Amino acid sequence: MTEYRKTAEAVAALSPEEYRVTQESGTERPGTGKYLYNKEPGIYVDIVSGEPLFASSDKYESGCGWPSFTKPIEPANVAELRDTTHGMIRTEVRSANGDSHLGHVFDDGPRDRGGLRYCINSASLRFVHRDQMAAEGYGAYLDQVEEVA
Repeated sequence: MTEYRKTAEAVAALSPEEYRVTQESGTERPGTGKYLYNKEPGIYVDIVSGEPLFASSDKYESGCGWPSFTKPIEPANVAELRDTTHGMIRTEVRSANGDSHLGHVFDDGPRDRGGLRYCINSASLRFVHRDQMAAEGYGAYLDQVEEVA
């Protein structure tokens, strides 16, 4: 079984924006994330630890300005914490093993898919295309990703 963890090398390899988002709990500007409009099949993993977080089959267009997902691909890899910053009460989402700030989860998602909206910063993610998943060690999740058209 793969061990996912934060390493000094992985943190050092982050761009300034990726560092600000993942390590300082920042937020990228809405509408600017590289994965906002990505429609390719695959999975999204923590940019720091590599732990699998979300599947493309659970991604949807919410109109919020950030990639949105209905559920995590592996619930144990996503930690939910109470966030009272900015005068709001929200639920922060962090990667469980890498401790990267990912974004927030809200209860205004599609009702027919569980009602949740995981609003996630692209800067905290790395996309692994379906065609590369087995080679990169994520083959166990292929059944959760739609077929390549």
